[in-house]
Amino acid sequence: MWIANAERSREIDRRTTTEFGVPAMVLMERAGLAVFDALKQMLPDGGRVTVFCGRGNNGGDGLVLARHALEHGYHVDCLIAATEDRLSLDATMQLAVSRAQGVSPIFIDDARWIRKADCVGCRDIIVDALLGTGAKGEVTGPILEAIRAVNRSGVPVLSVDVPSGIDCDTGEDLGESVWALRTVTFGLPKPFLFQGIGLEHAGHWTVAEIGFPTALMGEPTDARLVDREWVANLLPERLRASHKGENGHVLVVAGSRSMPGAAVIAVHSALRAGAGLVTLASVDSVCRSVSAQLPEAMLLPLPEVDGVIAPEAASVLHDRQGRYHGALFGPGLTHDEPVSEMLRRVWTDWTPPTCVDADALNAVSQGIHLPDTECVLTPHPGEMSRLMASSIAEVQANRFDTVRLATEQYGKTVLLKGPYSIVGDRMQPLTVNCTGNPGMATGGMGDVLGGIIATLLSQDLPPYCAAACAMYWHGMAGDLCAQDIGPIGFRAREVADALPRARVRINQPG
Repeated sequence: MWIANAERSREIDRRTTTEFGVPAMVLMERAGLAVFDALKQMLPDGGRVTVFCGRGNNGGDGLVLARHALEHGYHVDCLIAATEDRLSLDATMQLAVSRAQGVSPIFIDDARWIRKADCVGCRDIIVDALLGTGAKGEVTGPILEAIRAVNRSGVPVLSVDVPSGIDCDTGEDLGESVWALRTVTFGLPKPFLFQGIGLEHAGHWTVAEIGFPTALMGEPTDARLVDREWVANLLPERLRASHKGENGHVLVVAGSRSMPGAAVIAVHSALRAGAGLVTLASVDSVCRSVSAQLPEAMLLPLPEVDGVIAPEAASVLHDRQGRYHGALFGPGLTHDEPVSEMLRRVWTDWTPPTCVDADALNAVSQGIHLPDTECVLTPHPGEMSRLMASSIAEVQANRFDTVRLATEQYGKTVLLKGPYSIVGDRMQPLTVNCTGNPGMATGGMGDVLGGIIATLLSQDLPPYCAAACAMYWHGMAGDLCAQDIGPIGFRAREVADALPRARVRINQPG
């Protein structure tokens, strides 16, 4: 499913009417009905509803909902944060229809408006239809008053298309914004759902089909949601006659005396992801730890200094690199200078496709050049801030643009981790993940992801496809853990253990 920014959303609206002959009033009616369906799910037995409407088409959607709610026995107050003469043409037409069917809107210049707004805390639900996807600039005046009334009410909020006061494209708020429990957006998902404050303020969100032509919905944009079918078509099949050497040999360069666990998790993940062979290259103490827990792994002990991999290890890795089909560098390596020097040396002539994670990313941010081979960089927001010499707040404020800039700067595939992880590549649209859950915000999850990516790289998936498939698969394994164990408290190794079952689910038809 493609992701549509504000400009693209306006274009879809316009073309639906001008090229396909669907009247704007029909779209508005369907939008209002879609939100009413969500209202019925949230408040199935009727109740007291206040609908806050703006003067534009978003307000028109709210008027449609108010009419249908009244018809179905809900007690409806409809507060319009504008004077009647300021309504858009389509909203004015909906106003006439709503009045004819019993809705009695209260406008901002009516003395009752303030009294009703001050008393919304006693309502069962608030519908936010104040501002739509085209809102820009700081909110002021009656809209700001309405947003504040909504937020201080403590009442569950259902937002129409976008929580009012959120910039559709960046997810940042426009001075002040509605905090919704649920958002119903139309046609295609929007960028605000995946970044900035919008990621939280949208609450649980759904995309409603309101009759936009299929041809318009299928036109590519610069970003899309990854889906199960796309991943299933890309995950490598295991041929009956294949042997371990044909299913990818992964090299994991990870761990240090103080952090052996990262290497254990990364190797475990690569094995669970289906690598034919996995070799750990690390210091002796880490090799012993991995051997004790994962006897399936092969070991390549490396020279060390003070418990970390020594620079001289580069020659050992160079001599053997032809044996490996994919590699993972980074988990648990530490920031110590010997490690940075080792990476500097080994990457000067490195050929296997490589996932660069964790401490290896920090070395890159300090000036170590990436190898010329195909790479996937997997930063979390803190690592991305160092890579881009910016603040974490700047990274999170516009994750889409940050990934685009990083792919241009480093010339590699970039996976920015977090809720709705994003994969970028210079030649492909951004791909946004829709699996995973907050319980995955714990140590070792990135090591699991790195193991999956390195495995898919070793099985000949291009970096962009390997990264996008891995993040979806990783998130689905986390969702299985949340379902089976509980939403909080499952461990990274349990997510790795769930990878085979998640793969079965991905490959299930339908």
